Amino acid sequence: MKSVSKPPSANDEDVSTPNVTVLQVIGSIFASFFGVQSSKSRKRDFQHGKARTFITVGILMTGVWYLTIYLVVTLVLRVAK
Repeated sequence: MKSVSKPPSANDEDVSTPNVTVLQVIGSIFASFFGVQSSKSRKRDFQHGKARTFITVGILMTGVWYLTIYLVVTLVLRVAK
């Protein structure tokens, strides 16, 4: 018995795209900071994303997050004096 694959429907999000764009990576990592990523995005990331890209962007975004928190706390402490 032959298996017939279904044609892509209009609801499928760019199944033919082999790579995840940088904006999609940033969006996925931002969503992971809050724990609210959709299953559709998670499947896309695991099927088409590269681990190195996610790790690199994740480390950079974490560094920016900590730097932002540090600067806000420093500013608040200076204003409070």
